[in-house]
Amino acid sequence: MPVPVPRQRAIPAVESGQAQGTPTAGGPSKDDTHAKDGTHTNLTLLLIEDDPGGSTVLPELLDRSGRPIRVRAARNLTEAERLLTDDVHCILLDLALPAPGQGEGDDELAVLKHVLELAPRHAVLALTASEDAERGAEAVRVGAQDYLLRDELDGRLLSRAIRYAVERKRSDSAERRLAEGRVRAQENRRLERGLLPTPLLEGSSLRFAARYRPGRSRALLGGDFYDVVRTADGTVHAMIGDVCGHGPDEAALGVELRIAWRALTLAGLCGDELLGTLQQVLEHERADDEIFATLCTVDIAPDGRRAGLCLAGHPSPLLARPGRAARLLPYDNNGPALGLLPGARWPRMQVELGPEWSLMLYTDGLIEGRVGAGRERLGQDGMVSMVRRQLSEGLRGEELLRAAVTEVRELNGGELTDDVAVLLLDRAG
Repeated sequence: MPVPVPRQRAIPAVESGQAQGTPTAGGPSKDDTHAKDGTHTNLTLLLIEDDPGGSTVLPELLDRSGRPIRVRAARNLTEAERLLTDDVHCILLDLALPAPGQGEGDDELAVLKHVLELAPRHAVLALTASEDAERGAEAVRVGAQDYLLRDELDGRLLSRAIRYAVERKRSDSAERRLAEGRVRAQENRRLERGLLPTPLLEGSSLRFAARYRPGRSRALLGGDFYDVVRTADGTVHAMIGDVCGHGPDEAALGVELRIAWRALTLAGLCGDELLGTLQQVLEHERADDEIFATLCTVDIAPDGRRAGLCLAGHPSPLLARPGRAARLLPYDNNGPALGLLPGARWPRMQVELGPEWSLMLYTDGLIEGRVGAGRERLGQDGMVSMVRRQLSEGLRGEELLRAAVTEVRELNGGELTDDVAVLLLDRAG
């Protein structure tokens, strides 16, 4: 038998499933909704209709499992907004209801558009007169999940329409979120890849390779940064650095420092003067006075046999030469990290490279991963031993860097928490 939908004062009785002729229980089904704690809940319908007769009558509404679909009733949009809580799954809207501020001759779907703005996450069914099916079809084009003709309502049709509207809205919302996520991911990839450097090595005989792995989940860019440029006199300048922290702010600061380094290097600055200016950039751009950055810079002479090395709290590069064991370059004159000591100085050390060599610059993410299940870290000694072995196996260039990062991750037992950047410069004899 039809179930009268009482006005607002009787809503609790309707929602509890105690209305006349309505069953009170049912087993779970795929049409059930789920609460946050994983329990099954009944579907809830919000009817928005102003019936001058004083009582709107809906057929008996059941979900597929036989449980009642709960009904709330609102006579206007003001009441509807108050009753539109998170447990409402579907709205049945009378298209004849006037929208706030609507006058004669205004948009006949204004009330629907108002409800769609009010409840963007809810399924909406439009209710219209049987002779006005075109208006119902237009309501679907505007954004309703379906429309129903008032004179053709029955319990089975309306119950099914509610279930389908809810599922269609869920599907549409999921598809929209997926599409938005894809667009955001594409934009982020384009942005972050655009922020990674393009080495300027035209005219140089040196070969370049790099690997970058951010610590942030699903990110392409972290707080580590690197760059390589060749100046007009034939000197090749390489740099690698690490901003403390792993968030987007640190990534942005790393990009700023890299761009500043390139501009200053191309302008002719080098060594202590360059690092002092970078410290000024960091001090002006950082969000917190405790933020600092480590840095390693190398300037390789035009003949490729010598280099100048400056370290600002950063691990020393690894040098590999034919017939000799790979080793770390001297780091006795390592200066402080940028941003720690006002007026600090960074000595520039001269290093002999020889006719044929490979020089690997890296951030501490490569050496701070764990070894096995204990608390032991790989460290610089472990990294040097690992690279020596990989070189003896014939690995070079991109292949060497890929193997190094992969092995460090495997030794750690999973994804590294810190960013990792590694770059390699090679000179053939």
